[in-house]
Formats: sequence, structure tokens, C-alpha cells
Amino acid sequence: QVQLVESGGGSVQAGGALRLSCAVSGYTSSTYHMGWFRQAPGKERERVALIQRDGSTNYADSVKGRFTISKDNAMNTLYLQMNSLKPEDTAMYYCAADPSWYKVVWQTSNFWGRGTQVTVSS
Repeated sequence: QVQLVESGGGSVQAGGALRLSCAVSGYTSSTYHMGWFRQAPGKERERVALIQRDGSTNYADSVKGRFTISKDNAMNTLYLQMNSLKPEDTAMYYCAADPSWYKVVWQTSNFWGRGTQVTVSS
């Protein structure tokens, strides 16, 4: 059974940093495309950062230069390093995975975690 479990969220002040983790079980992370997404109250869920099987990455314009997505295939874990956090980064953050790149891009992945809350105060 495929499971994704996020951790690492919390409350920080603007300018601070957090590192989110997504522990994968039930499949080998190297065989799936993965991504981080977020949803703020009253807003639609949005893509934050994506990583393909080959390690290629893609970022939303709003986080470029501040966030870094990476994965440790040996540990079967996906990461999101978030630096220079802003209040507008406040949201529930989710990781997702799928063998189909297009499903990850269009947020129709078959596998999702339950999320971890990030709150950034000004």
C-alpha cells in the first residue's frame, strides 16, 4: 500500500526557514514523479515545486530562489527546503506522487499525503 507522510511544518516568523519531509512507503521513490503543493484557506490548491524521476525540478514563480525540492532515493524521502519565508507562504503543504508526470503537474496524482501546516507570521 502506497503511503506518503509529511512532516516538518510549524510556525515561523517572516524571513525564517523550514524543511518539510515526505516519507514514502509502498513504492520506490525513484520510480515516481513527485511534487509539493499547498492550499491556503479560501484559496485553490497550487503547485509549489515538482521533481521528475530524473531529478529535473520545476518551481512556481512565487517560490523560485527561496524553495528547493529534493529527494533522497535511498531514504525514500522527498524534501522541501523553504527559506526566506513570507506570510503569503502560510498554507497546508501536501506531497504527491505518481508514475505519470502529467498527473503530478495537473494535480491528479493517485497518491497524496495528508499535509503539514506551515504558518508564517509577519
